[in-house]
Amino acid sequence: MKAVVWHGRRDVRVEEVPDPAVKEPTDAVVRITSSGLCGSDLHLYEVLAPFMTEGDVLGHEPMGIVEEVGPEVTGLKAGDRVVIPFQISCGNCFMCGQGLYTQCETTQVRDHGTGAAIFGYSKLYGRVPGAQAEYLRVPQAQFGPIKVPEGPPDDRFVYLSDVLPTAWQAVEYAAVPPGGSLVVLGLGPIGDMACRIARHRGVEKVIGVDLVPERLARARARGIETVDLSAVDDPAEALRGATGGRGADAVVDAVGMEAHGSTAVKIVQQMAGFLPKAVAEKVMTTAGVDRMAAMNLAVAAVRRGGTISLSGVYGGMADPMPMLTLFDKQVQLRMGQANVKRWVPEIMPLLVDEDPLGVDDFATHRVPLSEAPTAYEKFQKKEGGTVKVLFRP
Repeated sequence: MKAVVWHGRRDVRVEEVPDPAVKEPTDAVVRITSSGLCGSDLHLYEVLAPFMTEGDVLGHEPMGIVEEVGPEVTGLKAGDRVVIPFQISCGNCFMCGQGLYTQCETTQVRDHGTGAAIFGYSKLYGRVPGAQAEYLRVPQAQFGPIKVPEGPPDDRFVYLSDVLPTAWQAVEYAAVPPGGSLVVLGLGPIGDMACRIARHRGVEKVIGVDLVPERLARARARGIETVDLSAVDDPAEALRGATGGRGADAVVDAVGMEAHGSTAVKIVQQMAGFLPKAVAEKVMTTAGVDRMAAMNLAVAAVRRGGTISLSGVYGGMADPMPMLTLFDKQVQLRMGQANVKRWVPEIMPLLVDEDPLGVDDFATHRVPLSEAPTAYEKFQKKEGGTVKVLFRP
């Protein structure tokens, strides 16, 4: 089959790889009909390259048709239309029982001290072959796949794999009080959808922050207030001014390590890509740092006693957290990978009839898998209005 294969920093290719097969009794094989390109895929494309292995198959936002199931998979059969959550969880362990599917004790990658295994996301999360491919082996298929109705196009449901639950959890964790305000930093797929979800859930004042004109325009078209980072001298002051001088009740950081910030930190990250692999991995694991511009802006923009909800991925172990300010302002901080199936019952009713979140036209680009290298490059450079790409194998 054809798949998107990692070969090095900023080097992905579409190649022939072996077809997947059922290996465990709880496996399934799914023929992929749509697979998303996620902002966190760009971390593998560049910043987290030391944890990748040449030949890794990328992608973690799939949906498709079940081709085969193992003997212990019940409730799922060949021909079923399914969305696959990005994390692999068993549904039976203690953590899954708490609704913390990203911490599944059955699939935790203990060799690296990380949580549940993730499709197509480096050896840090199990080096499980990913979903930007024609077919996907799905472990723990007795629990993971989400059956969806026949009929509506893939765009209606594919975002259940990651974008919708990640944005939903970001807003849930933000805990905006009635009549309150929410600032969303970054208007890529997660930030854009978080704005939509917040408005749908009744948040009265939602302000989206970015510096890419097309992304700001998308948010404004849905009635979201915006702040253009390139047009203000002091973003934190601008956001405080837009929230009565006090600051926002809550801030969602949907940017993470890709934030525009310290040039010195960017150089450190890039230099790691040129070190011998074992050395680079050690540097990123023990001394890795992120560009903290978005996090620092979140701390500055949130009101005293407010909440910061982190959905953007950070990867450093030596990040300079502004602990004095966080403590002094009595800020609540919540974060983590989205627990996909925890939120599906709340999201699904918004997808089966009307389309209040605008998922039908959320994708900016729908391209064949063969165009993946170009799509990665344009998404990384934020060119051509690229916000959300769906691959059609």
